[in-house]
Amino acid sequence: MSETVTEVNETDGKKSRSINVLTVIIWAVIIGVLALLGWGLVNSTAPRPEAGEKAPEINLEFFQGYEWQGRPSAKLSDMQGNVVVLNFWASWCRECRVEAELLEQTSRKYADDGVVFLGLAYADVEPKSLAYLREYDITYPNAPDLGTDAADDYEITGVPETFIIDKNGEIAHVQIGPISAAMLDGVIQQLLEQ
Repeated sequence: MSETVTEVNETDGKKSRSINVLTVIIWAVIIGVLALLGWGLVNSTAPRPEAGEKAPEINLEFFQGYEWQGRPSAKLSDMQGNVVVLNFWASWCRECRVEAELLEQTSRKYADDGVVFLGLAYADVEPKSLAYLREYDITYPNAPDLGTDAADDYEITGVPETFIIDKNGEIAHVQIGPISAAMLDGVIQQLLEQ
Protein backbone atom coordinates (compact mmCIF):
# COMPACT_ATOMS: atom_id res chain seq x y z
CA MET A 1 0.00 0.00 0.00
CA SER A 2 2.83 2.41 0.74
CA GLU A 3 4.21 1.82 -2.78
CA THR A 4 0.89 2.95 -4.25
CA VAL A 5 0.87 6.10 -2.12
CA THR A 6 4.44 6.91 -3.19
CA GLU A 7 3.58 6.41 -6.88
CA VAL A 8 0.49 8.65 -6.52
CA ASN A 9 2.58 11.36 -4.80
CA GLU A 10 5.23 11.20 -7.56
CA THR A 11 2.55 11.41 -10.26
CA ASP A 12 0.88 14.36 -8.50
CA GLY A 13 4.28 16.09 -8.19
CA LYS A 14 4.97 15.66 -11.94
CA LYS A 15 1.51 16.98 -12.80
CA SER A 16 2.02 19.92 -10.47
CA ARG A 17 5.39 20.79 -12.09
CA SER A 18 3.86 20.41 -15.58
CA ILE A 19 1.05 22.76 -14.65
CA ASN A 20 3.52 25.30 -13.18
CA VAL A 21 5.70 25.25 -16.34
CA LEU A 22 2.60 25.57 -18.54
CA THR A 23 1.34 28.50 -16.44
CA VAL A 24 4.69 30.27 -16.76
CA ILE A 25 4.71 29.76 -20.54
CA ILE A 26 1.14 31.04 -20.89
CA TRP A 27 1.92 34.15 -18.83
CA ALA A 28 5.12 34.80 -20.81
CA VAL A 29 3.16 34.65 -24.07
CA ILE A 30 0.44 36.95 -22.69
CA ILE A 31 3.02 39.49 -21.46
CA GLY A 32 4.84 39.31 -24.81
CA VAL A 33 1.65 39.96 -26.77
CA LEU A 34 0.69 42.86 -24.49
CA ALA A 35 4.18 44.36 -24.87
CA LEU A 36 3.93 44.17 -28.67
CA LEU A 37 0.47 45.74 -28.65
CA GLY A 38 1.69 48.53 -26.37
CA TRP A 39 4.71 49.20 -28.60
CA GLY A 40 2.45 49.32 -31.68
CA LEU A 41 0.05 51.69 -29.96
CA VAL A 42 2.84 54.06 -28.95
CA ASN A 43 4.24 54.08 -32.50
CA SER A 44 0.84 54.52 -34.14
CA THR A 45 0.13 57.60 -32.05
CA ALA A 46 3.48 59.27 -32.77
CA PRO A 47 2.69 62.84 -33.70
CA ARG A 48 3.04 63.72 -37.33
CA PRO A 49 4.97 66.90 -38.03
CA GLU A 50 2.58 69.80 -38.53
CA ALA A 51 2.77 73.47 -39.45
CA GLY A 52 4.96 75.39 -37.02
CA GLU A 53 7.15 72.39 -36.17
CA LYS A 54 10.71 71.69 -37.26
CA ALA A 55 10.83 69.60 -40.43
CA PRO A 56 12.36 66.17 -39.75
CA GLU A 57 15.83 65.73 -41.22
CA ILE A 58 16.11 63.47 -44.24
CA ASN A 59 19.03 62.29 -46.32
CA LEU A 60 18.46 62.32 -50.05
CA GLU A 61 20.33 60.18 -52.57
CA PHE A 62 18.99 61.58 -55.83
CA PHE A 63 18.11 59.49 -58.86
CA GLN A 64 20.90 59.47 -61.44
CA GLY A 65 20.63 62.61 -63.53
CA TYR A 66 19.12 64.62 -60.66
CA GLU A 67 21.09 66.76 -58.27
CA TRP A 68 20.98 69.79 -56.02
CA GLN A 69 23.65 72.44 -56.50
CA GLY A 70 25.75 69.96 -58.45
CA ARG A 71 25.56 67.33 -55.70
CA PRO A 72 24.09 63.83 -56.15
CA SER A 73 23.02 63.73 -52.49
CA ALA A 74 22.00 66.21 -49.81
CA LYS A 75 20.34 66.56 -46.44
CA LEU A 76 17.23 68.63 -45.95
CA SER A 77 19.13 70.81 -43.48
CA ASP A 78 21.55 71.75 -46.30
CA MET A 79 18.68 73.65 -47.87
CA GLN A 80 17.91 75.82 -44.84
CA GLY A 81 17.66 79.46 -45.91
CA ASN A 82 15.47 78.42 -48.86
CA VAL A 83 11.77 77.72 -49.06
CA VAL A 84 11.49 73.97 -49.67
CA VAL A 85 8.55 72.22 -51.33
CA LEU A 86 8.85 68.54 -50.38
CA ASN A 87 6.48 66.34 -52.37
CA PHE A 88 5.89 62.63 -51.75
CA TRP A 89 4.62 60.90 -54.89
CA ALA A 90 4.59 57.52 -56.68
CA SER A 91 4.33 56.50 -60.33
CA TRP A 92 1.37 54.26 -59.48
CA CYS A 93 -0.54 57.16 -57.87
CA ARG A 94 -3.25 58.65 -60.10
CA GLU A 95 -3.67 61.81 -58.00
CA CYS A 96 0.09 62.46 -58.22
CA ARG A 97 -0.33 62.81 -61.98
CA VAL A 98 -2.89 65.58 -61.38
CA GLU A 99 -0.26 67.82 -59.76
CA ALA A 100 2.93 66.71 -61.58
CA GLU A 101 2.88 69.40 -64.29
CA LEU A 102 1.93 72.11 -61.79
CA LEU A 103 4.85 71.22 -59.50
CA GLU A 104 7.30 71.27 -62.41
CA GLN A 105 5.99 74.59 -63.79
CA THR A 106 6.07 76.18 -60.33
CA SER A 107 9.59 74.90 -59.66
CA ARG A 108 10.76 76.59 -62.88
CA LYS A 109 8.87 79.79 -62.00
CA TYR A 110 10.65 80.12 -58.63
CA ALA A 111 14.02 78.58 -59.61
CA ASP A 112 15.89 81.86 -59.12
CA ASP A 113 13.97 82.99 -56.02
CA GLY A 114 15.38 80.69 -53.34
CA VAL A 115 12.70 77.99 -53.62
CA VAL A 116 13.84 74.36 -53.75
CA PHE A 117 11.48 71.67 -54.99
CA LEU A 118 12.20 68.10 -53.91
CA GLY A 119 10.38 64.95 -54.92
CA LEU A 120 10.43 61.68 -53.01
CA ALA A 121 9.23 58.59 -54.83
CA TYR A 122 7.34 56.68 -52.14
CA ALA A 123 7.62 52.87 -52.24
CA ASP A 124 8.17 52.89 -55.98
CA VAL A 125 10.55 50.95 -58.21
CA GLU A 126 13.27 53.00 -59.88
CA PRO A 127 12.47 52.21 -63.55
CA LYS A 128 8.83 53.28 -63.07
CA SER A 129 9.86 56.36 -61.08
CA LEU A 130 12.27 57.44 -63.80
CA ALA A 131 9.65 56.84 -66.51
CA TYR A 132 7.20 59.03 -64.54
CA LEU A 133 9.81 61.80 -64.20
CA ARG A 134 10.51 61.67 -67.95
CA GLU A 135 6.79 61.62 -68.80
CA TYR A 136 6.19 64.89 -66.92
CA ASP A 137 9.61 66.38 -67.79
CA ILE A 138 10.41 66.81 -64.09
CA THR A 139 13.72 68.65 -63.71
CA TYR A 140 13.86 69.39 -59.97
CA PRO A 141 15.74 66.96 -57.68
CA ASN A 142 14.01 63.66 -56.96
CA ALA A 143 15.08 60.74 -54.81
CA PRO A 144 13.69 57.30 -53.99
CA ASP A 145 12.16 56.53 -50.60
CA LEU A 146 12.19 52.75 -51.04
CA GLY A 147 12.53 51.94 -47.37
CA THR A 148 9.89 54.61 -46.65
CA ASP A 149 12.16 56.10 -43.97
CA ALA A 150 11.35 59.68 -44.97
CA ALA A 151 7.65 58.89 -45.33
CA ASP A 152 7.72 57.33 -41.85
CA ASP A 153 9.48 60.38 -40.39
CA TYR A 154 6.85 62.65 -41.93
CA GLU A 155 4.02 60.25 -40.99
CA ILE A 156 2.46 60.62 -44.44
CA THR A 157 -1.03 59.22 -44.85
CA GLY A 158 -0.68 58.49 -48.56
CA VAL A 159 0.46 60.07 -51.79
CA PRO A 160 0.53 62.73 -52.97
CA GLU A 161 1.43 64.67 -49.87
CA THR A 162 3.36 67.95 -49.83
CA PHE A 163 5.20 69.73 -47.04
CA ILE A 164 6.17 73.36 -47.63
CA ILE A 165 9.05 74.31 -45.36
CA ASP A 166 10.09 77.87 -44.52
CA LYS A 167 13.60 79.34 -44.63
CA ASN A 168 14.17 78.41 -40.97
CA GLY A 169 13.44 74.72 -41.58
CA GLU A 170 9.94 74.78 -40.05
CA ILE A 171 6.90 73.31 -41.73
CA ALA A 172 4.64 76.10 -42.96
CA HIS A 173 1.98 74.08 -44.77
CA VAL A 174 0.95 70.43 -45.14
CA GLN A 175 -1.13 69.43 -48.16
CA ILE A 176 -2.71 65.99 -48.22
CA GLY A 177 -3.75 65.12 -51.77
CA PRO A 178 -3.03 67.14 -54.90
CA ILE A 179 -2.06 70.75 -54.30
CA SER A 180 -3.69 73.57 -56.24
CA ALA A 181 -1.86 76.35 -58.07
CA ALA A 182 -3.48 79.01 -55.88
CA MET A 183 -2.46 77.26 -52.65
CA LEU A 184 1.09 76.55 -53.84
CA ASP A 185 1.72 80.10 -55.13
CA GLY A 186 0.06 81.66 -52.09
CA VAL A 187 2.17 79.81 -49.53
CA ILE A 188 5.42 80.29 -51.49
CA GLN A 189 4.79 84.03 -51.93
CA GLN A 190 4.01 84.43 -48.25
CA LEU A 191 7.19 82.60 -47.22
CA LEU A 192 9.38 84.52 -49.65
CA GLU A 193 8.13 87.80 -48.17
CA GLN A 194 9.13 86.78 -44.63
